[in-house]
Amino acid sequence: MPYAYDLDAYRRRIGFQGPFEPNLATLRQIAERHAQSIPFENLDVLLGRGINLDPEALERKLVHEARGGYCFEQNGLALGILRQIGFRVTPLSGRVRIESPRDFIPARTHLLLIIDLDGEEWLLDVGVGGYSLTSPLRRVLNEEQETLHEKRRLVCEDGMFYHQVWTGSDWLDVYEFTGEVMPEIDREVANWWTSTSPKAKFSQRLVCARALPQSERLSLLNDRLVRRRGPEILEELTVTSADHLLEILESRFGIRYPAGTRFGSGDKPWPTR
Repeated sequence: MPYAYDLDAYRRRIGFQGPFEPNLATLRQIAERHAQSIPFENLDVLLGRGINLDPEALERKLVHEARGGYCFEQNGLALGILRQIGFRVTPLSGRVRIESPRDFIPARTHLLLIIDLDGEEWLLDVGVGGYSLTSPLRRVLNEEQETLHEKRRLVCEDGMFYHQVWTGSDWLDVYEFTGEVMPEIDREVANWWTSTSPKAKFSQRLVCARALPQSERLSLLNDRLVRRRGPEILEELTVTSADHLLEILESRFGIRYPAGTRFGSGDKPWPTR
């Protein structure tokens, strides 16, 4: 039997208004509210804790404990919730390309979702950090699509699909994908590498991000907090101590940790000061 999510608890967690119905209005509101309410973060990786992708663990962490997570957690939760509502959802695998040139091959460690609505396909992705979608994208090529935050498009080059975001001056590759389905076992293997390998980016940096109203985004990378609207930086500050970090996580992202919690170890504690 599939796991039965507590839809009322999820509704409260993201501030969803109205009934859950398998239609475009519901999909749009979930994309908007989820990205603004459940932060993208890798804090458990830095604490040396495992990332459990079992449905009950995802619900407990992201919904009941008011935590966040990365793509396998965020989109894994969304996958189960959407299916329970009645959507037809297919999980696909991808390679994140942010900060990576085209001649570099990143690991296939991203999960994205394709939703079939009345014969039309939509892309939903609430798990790609500071570029998490706040609106679903129609799965059409070479068409600029407005979202609640940045403009997006999907292009195909040499048989590869690229999800791109408009930065204000250029199109940036967010990730690439072939359309290959990512079954549960592939997600488990990729999640293990992402959360345990010292070569994985999430072992090397502290990341926390969420979307805000009025097209703003809030991102924390190591000891630098930035609030922006598109390319415009609206606020910037530096984390000055470990206690300051805990204060920022709670006040800006709604994530609470006990006093004295320290992230990272050895020669890579966060913040570095």
